[in-house]
Amino acid sequence: MTGDPLIGDVIGELLRDALAVATGVGPRPLVGGRLPRPVIEIIERDDGLINGAPAAHYLDGPQEWQPYDHRAVDRVRGETLDVGTGAGRIALLLQERGVPVTGLDISAGALAVSRRRGVRRLVQGTVDTHVADGQRYDTFLLLGNNLGLFEGRERARGFLAALAALARPGAQIIAHGTDPYGTRDPLHTGYHERNRRRGRLGGQLRLRLRYRELGTEWFDYLVCSADEFAALVHGTGWRLTDVDDRDAPYYLATLRLAD
Repeated sequence: MTGDPLIGDVIGELLRDALAVATGVGPRPLVGGRLPRPVIEIIERDDGLINGAPAAHYLDGPQEWQPYDHRAVDRVRGETLDVGTGAGRIALLLQERGVPVTGLDISAGALAVSRRRGVRRLVQGTVDTHVADGQRYDTFLLLGNNLGLFEGRERARGFLAALAALARPGAQIIAHGTDPYGTRDPLHTGYHERNRRRGRLGGQLRLRLRYRELGTEWFDYLVCSADEFAALVHGTGWRLTDVDDRDAPYYLATLRLAD
């Protein structure tokens, strides 16, 4: 044993266990062999900071959502791609509304959970690999803070180019982000300064996820201000048309494909 995690499908495993705890169906992590153990997602930052968050929220129904989630889904129109669908909470509501929606995720385990919960159309892969499938969409959703999938300056243009290749004329992106700069916590303000010294955006996180014996590879995840996001989008063929920050520091950024 080295103490290093095994590289594996962290999201898939924790969603499977969270669903088992929530429904009482399937193997569950137990305390003392009897009581279900809460499923905790461990988030490890590259400066050594470790946070944990209950995974149950990935299964939340609309009655438990934040207001910005409801405003986001109310903007959906046409054929929709739910990017980073996870346990399928957004796709399930859209299906109920009669919206043609596809859930996209790299995690085979997450897609299995989504399928068990009733999501009908699912694709395993990234936006880049999905381009080859020939599908086209009117709306792209990046909710659950999935604006983070832009990663940083280096990845943003390629990510937006892949979405443009998947887009129908006039398509829109609705992305949920968080402005990280309201904090006075030196653990975070110091991290922002360290990033800037390295030529990165202040809130550009370097993370890995852990659950039980599993871990992911290290990856970048972007937490940025709306102004920083506007700068990333500029000149890409997408136009930032609206920033809804009624629930600041959280915001919804809406982009439209230029004609």
